[in-house]
Amino acid sequence: MTVVLIIVFFLLLLTSLPIVFVMGITSVIMLLLFTNTPLVMIPEVMFNALFNYALVAIPFFIIAATFMTQGGLTRHLVNAAKAILGQFSGGMAIVCIICSMIFAAICGSSTASAIAMAVVIVPSMIALGYSRSFSTGIVAASGSMGLMIPPSIAFILYGIVTDVSIPRLFLAGVLPGCLEGFLYMIWIIYYSKKMGYHGEPRKSLREIVSLLVKALPAFSLPIIVLGGIYSGIVTVTEAAALAAVVSVFISMFIYREIRLRQVLPLFAESMKLAGMIMFIISTALVFGAYITQAGIPAKLVTLMVEYNLPWWAFLIIINLVLLLFGMFMEGSSILLISLPIIFPVLEPLGIDPVHFAVVMVVNGEIGVITPPVGMNLFALSSATKAPVSEVMRGAFPFVILGLIELAIITYWPTFSLFLPNLVMGP
Repeated sequence: MTVVLIIVFFLLLLTSLPIVFVMGITSVIMLLLFTNTPLVMIPEVMFNALFNYALVAIPFFIIAATFMTQGGLTRHLVNAAKAILGQFSGGMAIVCIICSMIFAAICGSSTASAIAMAVVIVPSMIALGYSRSFSTGIVAASGSMGLMIPPSIAFILYGIVTDVSIPRLFLAGVLPGCLEGFLYMIWIIYYSKKMGYHGEPRKSLREIVSLLVKALPAFSLPIIVLGGIYSGIVTVTEAAALAAVVSVFISMFIYREIRLRQVLPLFAESMKLAGMIMFIISTALVFGAYITQAGIPAKLVTLMVEYNLPWWAFLIIINLVLLLFGMFMEGSSILLISLPIIFPVLEPLGIDPVHFAVVMVVNGEIGVITPPVGMNLFALSSATKAPVSEVMRGAFPFVILGLIELAIITYWPTFSLFLPNLVMGP
């Protein structure tokens, strides 16, 4: 049965069907061949999968990302960061990293962050003499931090599937996200000095203050979102709604870059993306329900116990599998497909589920910048009109840095668990 499942899944994957249809068709075939479950149950399972209050956060975060990009918030963030750091060698690239982290702290979306930075930063970097390959590679890699920096959509999905505390997962992503940004900046400084990339002319104090003041409304968003969650004033879902409302308000009434007639089209654009994510989630949970019903997780647990596999060896195997999947599939899909199989094994091996969530997300970050199907590579190629091969070349050093981060995160659980244990207790 397991062999048939694997063969059917990968044959469908090779047809280049969207992953949502691969999971759905595989589930239908396996249910027909190996169970007596009536297919009429599939729509019911899909509906029940979406009947989860926490999922409402996803469309709200997507709305916030859309209005940030179109409403001038991203541009003002970048201008403020440029005023302070743009004068240094590699300063524009560091601005990209910092602004991507701030953007991620508002919307939690990797691809949205990459596209937003591409539109604003890549032309400025090229004008200052940075190579297009280096510029697009930095933006593709920095956008991946949207998967890790809270409030992360990947952590929301993990929490929904496993019933692990979402605020705890968000806290676990803070230090790894900062480590990633630090590693990226070290490489940028070294490479920029090596290539002789110069910064912009130094701005006067008055100009710096003016740009910082203009960016204050945009800077307020991550404070509102994360401050609201960890102060206990709002839940994650309410924080997402607040982020959407505030981003719309700032875009329309403070920066005044969105007109009333543009609001509905932007909401429609956001809902298309949210609808696609919800469709993937519902289909993936049908797929997971079949895997659980077939007893595959239980067989995997038995296998691990029989072979007395240590936790570190198990994580090596899982990392290799996730990195391979990441070359061909989107991170959220991998998470939703693999968790029903892997999660039951964690407790017998003594692996903390919060630590494992961070390991999975780091793998997802590497996946979005790894060929042949890295989503951020294609997003940057489309946004900047650069060949995909050129973006891949620029992103390659960041794949290596991601593997270094993965090794640290995987075998130093305390690093990920320090903040959750400090704030919320062990």
